[in-house]
Amino acid sequence: MTYQLHYWPTIQGRGEFVRLALEAAGAAYVDVAREPPGKGGGEAALARRLSDPDNPRAAFAPPFLVDGDIVVGQTAAILLYLGPRLGLAGIGAADGLWTHQLQLTIADMVAEVHDTHHPISAGRYYEDQREAALERAKCFREERIPKFLGWFERVLERNPAGDLHLVGDTLTYADLSLFQLVAGLRYAFSKATARVLAETPAVAKLHANVGRRQRVHDYLQSPRRIAFNEDGIFRRYPELDG
Repeated sequence: MTYQLHYWPTIQGRGEFVRLALEAAGAAYVDVAREPPGKGGGEAALARRLSDPDNPRAAFAPPFLVDGDIVVGQTAAILLYLGPRLGLAGIGAADGLWTHQLQLTIADMVAEVHDTHHPISAGRYYEDQREAALERAKCFREERIPKFLGWFERVLERNPAGDLHLVGDTLTYADLSLFQLVAGLRYAFSKATARVLAETPAVAKLHANVGRRQRVHDYLQSPRRIAFNEDGIFRRYPELDG
């Protein structure tokens, strides 16, 4: 069955973590809002499904995944659902739980990335909170990027199966999500991230290795991969990179 991914059609955002898992697994899926309205797509289709009165378990916001009668919202929950079905959750319950924990930690950092450019209110423009953003971004660059990526470095170093993957010796959605996190950080905070990656070589190696995987590489070179832009979570404001 073809999965239906519902997310905004012009940004990577949180939906990109799900797209990467689907693409890496070669899964059949439709990115609904990016389809033409004549084929049942577009943002109107996303909005209709999000507000469907017949769905008692509606998602709070995109992304959400539709798989037959099942509707799953929240990026980490979607990946928890997809992981075993796509072969991207390791082997056994312990691996699956660890993969989910890693994903939740990535979600924590993604939220902090967002708050560097919207530290006061998500409903106000960046320009209306720029001074607060400068202060928040300084802390993020100097304290939070090293702390998070340093932790992932230790996870890789302590993996009994080696430092090529976060979980065991096979690709998981946590690897793919860490790849996306690093890619976003390199876009938004290129100078700060380069400094931290020089101190976290296993994280840098994982990012490079994931990007070379054939399906991931093909996806990154395709029009399906939306470019980073200043409407998404990872935004390049040079003044925030110090």
